[in-house]
Amino acid sequence: MAAGYDQDKTEPATPKKRQDAREKGQVALTREIPTVMILFSGVIFFMWAGNWFFNSLVLFTRHVFHSMGSMQLTCPNAAAFLWDVFYRIVPLVLPLMLAVAVAGVIGHVVQIGFLLTGEPLTPKFDKLNPLNGIKRLFSIRSLAELVKSVLKVVIVGVAGGLALRRLIGQVPALVMLDAGALPGFIGHGAFLICLYTGLVLIVLAAGDYVFQRWQHERDLRMTKQEVKDEYKQREGDPTVKSRIRSAQREMAMRRMMAAAAEATVVITNPTRLAVALKYDNQLPAPRVVAKGAGPVAERIKAVARQNDVPVVEQKPLARTLFAMVDIDQYIPAELYRAVAEVLAYVYRLRQAASPGTADI
Repeated sequence: MAAGYDQDKTEPATPKKRQDAREKGQVALTREIPTVMILFSGVIFFMWAGNWFFNSLVLFTRHVFHSMGSMQLTCPNAAAFLWDVFYRIVPLVLPLMLAVAVAGVIGHVVQIGFLLTGEPLTPKFDKLNPLNGIKRLFSIRSLAELVKSVLKVVIVGVAGGLALRRLIGQVPALVMLDAGALPGFIGHGAFLICLYTGLVLIVLAAGDYVFQRWQHERDLRMTKQEVKDEYKQREGDPTVKSRIRSAQREMAMRRMMAAAAEATVVITNPTRLAVALKYDNQLPAPRVVAKGAGPVAERIKAVARQNDVPVVEQKPLARTLFAMVDIDQYIPAELYRAVAEVLAYVYRLRQAASPGTADI
């Protein structure tokens, strides 16, 4: 059933799903990249400061043996000796530790950016379930990690063996050298081994990073229903929103029809458009109180006739008002003259005729 459920996850992860997973510490991360950067940071450190480190280590060793040879073994002397060793060893190893630590942090940052979360440290009691542990032990992910670890050991071992093969021929000649030349040979050999191993690890890190990205995207995939549920949660239920918009449109239509019933005149196209204007001495200019096209225009005209509002046909003016002026806005100054002529015509009709609908 779980396999079938995974097969239903065909949709890519949404931004919200990715953000939630990131906050939980679920990111595409390979440990090989920090390993490579730590290895090369150590190599670069010894290339740059190897002489200083070796000379400091020699002086430190001489001091330790000299102090031990001349020290009376008492508790105060032993404590003082240990503190002296501590104060001398920290400045020696601290630069190397800082270089390694910075390289490890950069190795994580280049993959996932800056991410601080305590979610992975939160105790999860389901991990204590032996059945879940057995499932994880025999999962495809565990098998992939096992194969990857075995391949890494084999490949790195082969790379280290190739580096030693280049050095093995020089070993017999070491008997002819003095003791001071041995550290140089050892350092050169260690550098070759680290170089060969580091180059192989770069290839492994690149491959593992691609694999981790693919697996992470696969784990984040969603079903169509999950995408719909997330959209509903974020935007609201589309059915409910549609009902709300429908109710809002109906309320707006009722307000507009109520305003059309109190309009001064309705200007039409005559069949497709209708624009209701209201004007009295208290208004600075005629104002559009209702407008519509098609069925809405027919409703506006029907409401106007029911309430004895004159309906006047003026095609160019109706099209211009419909395009330029929104509801509850005053007409622009360039239409004053055309609208004034219509209003004057309506007032003359009202003076000449008895109350009724003036449908021209």
